[in-house]
Amino acid sequence: MSEKLNINTPDGSFDCYVARPALAGTHPVIVVLQEIFGVNAGIRSIADSYAAKGYIAVAPDLFWRAEPGLSMSEDSEGDWAKGFALYSAYDFDKGVQDIAATVAAARGMPGANGTVGVTGYCLGGLLTFLSAARIGADACVAYYGGGTEKYVAEARNISGPLLYHLAGEDEYIGKDAQAAIKAALSGKPNVQLYTYPGRNHAFARPGGSHYDDADAKLANGRTDAFFKQNL
Repeated sequence: MSEKLNINTPDGSFDCYVARPALAGTHPVIVVLQEIFGVNAGIRSIADSYAAKGYIAVAPDLFWRAEPGLSMSEDSEGDWAKGFALYSAYDFDKGVQDIAATVAAARGMPGANGTVGVTGYCLGGLLTFLSAARIGADACVAYYGGGTEKYVAEARNISGPLLYHLAGEDEYIGKDAQAAIKAALSGKPNVQLYTYPGRNHAFARPGGSHYDDADAKLANGRTDAFFKQNL
């Protein structure tokens, strides 16, 4: 079952896609953060899959300041260009504030038990890392956050549980960037980091051109266990 959640901020309001479990009762919430293509069919399917596992899933529209309601496809060259343009102009500080507002609203949603996790892919992966450093959700899972290496100094502020997935041959997160991320997160008992050798960016997203079924299932299984333990 899906619905919309409206979030108010000092700059205006934005919508979130919400997927709920079929079973009644109270449930943890997982905030699902988009890639550069908006809250599209792929992100909605991920939210739906979390709902099927017993979570309330909330996917905020992170590009609402530029163009609300975007749902684009990686199969369209024009959507790639538009997505990269939106990414280049994106205000990450404002984005984290939007996620903080979403997390706060999620804690008080009808049917929520008060615990909230955050997960995201690519753009959303970086924002998940920043959320772990700045917001303090109950658990965070980042998938190959492009640009994370620019913010590794913030790793010292991560005190809650974080799981980070890296693609070994990521075309957007090179070897030096991966090394910087690993160095920043190493030795932190609250952080788990896994690298998937031979995998490209977006290997874990259903329908992606680089989707790898075996490693996607491995990464997602680790994510499921992580959220079950921490939420």
